[in-house]
Amino acid sequence: MRIKTLLLLVIILLLGPIAHGDGQNQNTESRSGRYFFYTAKKFGVPILKASIRIGNGSLEGGKPSCQVDAQVDSLDYLGFLFRMNNRFTAIMEADTFSPIRYVKQINQEGLLIQRKNYLQTLIFDSNHRTVVAEKGGERKEILLPPDTYDPLSMFARCYLREELYAGQAIQMSLYDGVKLRQMVFHSKREKVRSKIYGEVEAVCLESTTSFSTFGDKEGIIRIWYTNGRERIPISMELELPVGNVRFELEEVRED
Repeated sequence: MRIKTLLLLVIILLLGPIAHGDGQNQNTESRSGRYFFYTAKKFGVPILKASIRIGNGSLEGGKPSCQVDAQVDSLDYLGFLFRMNNRFTAIMEADTFSPIRYVKQINQEGLLIQRKNYLQTLIFDSNHRTVVAEKGGERKEILLPPDTYDPLSMFARCYLREELYAGQAIQMSLYDGVKLRQMVFHSKREKVRSKIYGEVEAVCLESTTSFSTFGDKEGIIRIWYTNGRERIPISMELELPVGNVRFELEEVRED
């Protein structure tokens, strides 16, 4: 396994319920302070721990904001092979979930992974459809398609607002500071087994996408959510050129 692909896995994990549209508006307050904890496995062997937290932010430009935080850590037993301690934070408008700021803190190194240690900040301007990327003292402005989100603002918008049901074809535009992705997810209903909920009715979202680490070879992303108002993201699978990696939800916690 090429361990440096785990950065891509993290980005995809943070997409959350990748729906995009005018679904029914939910109450942000009712879901603030909720944590999701995951373990990622390859060939049945745990390799990563990940968590996502949704909470209220403060006032940004005089408007209420929402904040999502995520972190991904390698397991200690992997030792010198690779070490990963990556952090992500997104601030977005509380009513529209339009991205305001996205911050990545990447800290990783090891025998099987490229050493990286940097801070990158993306500042979005939805009115002018631009984003300013700041990294290592460099600053550049990039034009974006309408309704482009960072991974965590997409997660917040869809978890708090959108509906998921079978038979959808969901288009999305995502920018994470590395690459602009235009993706289409197709949804279907399935029964799946969850570690914490047992067998449940779920909606599966599936999309084909390319992975730059593998020379832009295509793979498949599948994400399962409980069918109903809660839409708990219980599992995700990445079908990669080197095999599958699966993230399983292990705990949901309230503040």
